Amino acid sequence: MRPRSRSLPFAAVLAAALLVAGQAPAKALDVYAGAEDHYAGSQIAKVEGVEAVPGLVYGGSDQQLGHDVSGHQGPVDWPGAAGAGAKFVYIKATEGTGFVNPQFAQQYNGSYNAGLIRGAYHFARPDVSDGASQARYFLAHGGGWSADGKTLPGALDAEYNPYGETCYGKDAAGMVAWIRDFSDTYRAATGRFPTIYTSTSWWKRCTANNGGFGGNPLWIARYNTFIGELPSGWSVHTIWQFADRGTLPGDQNWFNGGADRLLALALGRPAAVQ
Repeated sequence: MRPRSRSLPFAAVLAAALLVAGQAPAKALDVYAGAEDHYAGSQIAKVEGVEAVPGLVYGGSDQQLGHDVSGHQGPVDWPGAAGAGAKFVYIKATEGTGFVNPQFAQQYNGSYNAGLIRGAYHFARPDVSDGASQARYFLAHGGGWSADGKTLPGALDAEYNPYGETCYGKDAAGMVAWIRDFSDTYRAATGRFPTIYTSTSWWKRCTANNGGFGGNPLWIARYNTFIGELPSGWSVHTIWQFADRGTLPGDQNWFNGGADRLLALALGRPAAVQ
């Protein structure tokens, strides 16, 4: 009896055929190529533009100055940032379910040690996996929250797709469901609504200006001397990212309230701006 032959997987057959033909098999597509350079507002600045911002735009009375950073900035001089007036910072932790900021430990722990109230954010990739999976990945890689008065609720960075179609191939209903999935999963794990970072233009385009996320603190991006229209569902913003550069490393932000309200947001108290 002749032994039965085993069939090779299609990929192996294809690779062998390519080698016989003198061609090297193509490498797998890297769905996180360039992820280290994707940060809160990197795509908003490209698509919506950056207006000339003369000096340090003041967000109003009794505001707290802060910033946001990612691996794009490299190691940050945290005593220098604190000395320049930074009171809080958001730091990119993750993207999708396959990228972690290589500078996260230096940035997250260093800001804490310098006395800043800090939080982590996740760059949303609705094209690679569901919202719940990405929330769990974020939580497992630095995106958690504790009521220590030094940790902001995790933030979801929802903005233009740097890899392709603006809304990641989703219609408005699909995008809303994805964001809801992320938010609900994060809240179930931490007891906190995640902050939502976005621009009004992107929100209108990709969620049809959905008004169902008013319970989430709003971190609004607009690089100008005024905030302008907010997305539907929010009557007030919590944080305004007003410039993509300035006196602090990374993007420049104002927290909408005094030091007591910033602390309230960190502690999860109702007094925090919503």
